[in-house]
Amino acid sequence: MDLSELINSLVSFAQNNLVIVIIIALCLLFFMYRRPKLFFSLLLIGFFLAGVFYMIMSMGGSGSEKKKIIIYREEEKKSDNIR
Repeated sequence: MDLSELINSLVSFAQNNLVIVIIIALCLLFFMYRRPKLFFSLLLIGFFLAGVFYMIMSMGGSGSEKKKIIIYREEEKKSDNIR
């Protein structure tokens, strides 16, 4: 998964679930105003989890592409043997 794909999926989520995004933004603003230490802790945890998610998706993406290529080659061999 490319970074642009991740951003596109986040934008798509924000456009489809506007109420949820507004509630999350208001909660973050509340924490920033009332408890800045908690806000920055949540922000740091969020960035960390986003990095881990991106890393897992990029590793899984390359494996799934190789799997598709292998399956495609096997199907070609089967179709060649049938002819």
